[in-house]
This record gives sequence, structure tokens and C-alpha cells, in this order.
Amino acid sequence: MKTYFSLAVFFFTLLGYAQEKKDLDLQESNDLVYQGNELITDNEFVSAEMEYRKAISKKPDNAVASYDLGNAYYENERFDEALLRHTEAVEFAETKEQKHRAWHNIGNTLMKGEKCQEAVESYKNALRNDPTDDETRYNLGLAKECAKKQQQEEEDKKNDDEKKDEDKDKEEKDGEDEDEKDDGKQEENEEKENEDQQNQDQGEDEKNENGDPKDEKQEQDKEGKPEDDKQQPQQKPGQLSPQQIKNLLEAMNNQEQKVQEKINAQ
Repeated sequence: MKTYFSLAVFFFTLLGYAQEKKDLDLQESNDLVYQGNELITDNEFVSAEMEYRKAISKKPDNAVASYDLGNAYYENERFDEALLRHTEAVEFAETKEQKHRAWHNIGNTLMKGEKCQEAVESYKNALRNDPTDDETRYNLGLAKECAKKQQQEEEDKKNDDEKKDEDKDKEEKDGEDEDEKDDGKQEENEEKENEDQQNQDQGEDEKNENGDPKDEKQEQDKEGKPEDDKQQPQQKPGQLSPQQIKNLLEAMNNQEQKVQEKINAQ
């Protein structure tokens, strides 16, 4: 029994020491938070940030330290870091009031980033922890209007993009149809040209095969009757015919012969 009693005393002594150290760490952390708040009041942001960080390092689950550092970041428009610290504050919050204030400021930070629908959910969470806060309710109404507007803009943009795509597809299709039309017209012209050329070639072949009637008549006129032309050449006006020339030569020969006979007779 004495052994068990000694162990129990030792155990509770350790618990008491741990609780005492925990309370001491929390007190030191809160003191650092207080110093940070004083520096923020004097617009000493850099120094204040350092004190808040020391407070969180001393007591990482100190929701007040994370919350106040988040507020300091928010006031200096470092919204991403503000969102991180306020989220930590929600995680480590021990009371509904702490959760309400952290969720409310998360909503404000999200609105700065135009994340309206997420802000709506944050304000709703804040009201779940404190339904009586009129400021949170008012901010929730603003966030809903913003989210509705963004949704409408997204739908309009989607419809506009779809219309642009449809117009582009129609333009491309019209261009393809026009190209096909031009190709068909060109093909039709080529076929007509080929057909005309074939008809022309066929006409020339038939002409060469059958002959031109005019040329044929000229050829006949040119050739005539060869034998008749040679035997009976045409006589020009004032020109003796061959027979007349022959008769004349014979008459001259006879006369000359008679003259020669007279000479010989003397």
C-alpha cells in the first residue's frame, strides 16, 4: 500500500508540475501578445510581429496569439498569412466567442480575395457560434450578393465562350464549304475544257479522214484529165497550132524543092 501511495503522490506531483508549467507558458505567451498589441497601436508592425511569433513559439496552441497576429497581417494587407493565422485560431479556440471572432475575420479575409462563396460559409460558421452578431449577418448578406454576381458572370462567360466556339466552328465550316464549292467549280471547268478539246480533236480527225470538200474540188480542178491536157494543149489567141506549123513547113519545103529543080534544069 505504501508503494502504491508513493507512486500516486509522484504521479500527481508530475501532473501538478506540468499544469503549473503549462499555465506559466500560457501566461508568458499572453504577456508577449500584450506587448505585440501595444506595438501595433504605435504602428510598429515589424516589432509587433516578432512579439506575436514569440508568443506562438512559447505556446503554439494559444488561440489569442494566432488571432491577434492574423489581425495584424490583415491590417497590413498580407491576406494569405492572415487567413493562415485565423484558421489556427479556429483550431485552438476554447470558447464559442473565440471561434465566432476567428470565423468572422476569416470571412473578411476571403472577401478581400474575392472568394465570395467561401466567405459565405465562413460567416455562417461565425453565426453558428454567435447568432446575435448583426455585423456578421450583414457581412453574410454582402457575401451572398457577391457570390451570386460571380456565379452570373461565370455563366455569362461560359455562354460567351460557347458562342465564340460555335461561331468559330461555323466560320470554319463555311470556309470548308466554300473551298469545296470552288474545287467543284474548278473541276467542272476542267471537265468542260477537256470535253471541248476532245470534240475539237475529233473534228480535226474527221476532217483529215474525209477531206475538205473545197480542197477536194480544188484538187480535182487542178488535176482535171491529165491525158487530155497533154494531147490537146489549149491554144492562145494569135498562136499557130502545131498542125498549122507542120503544114507551113511542108509548104516551104515543097517550094524550096521546086526552086532547086529549076536551077538544076538550067
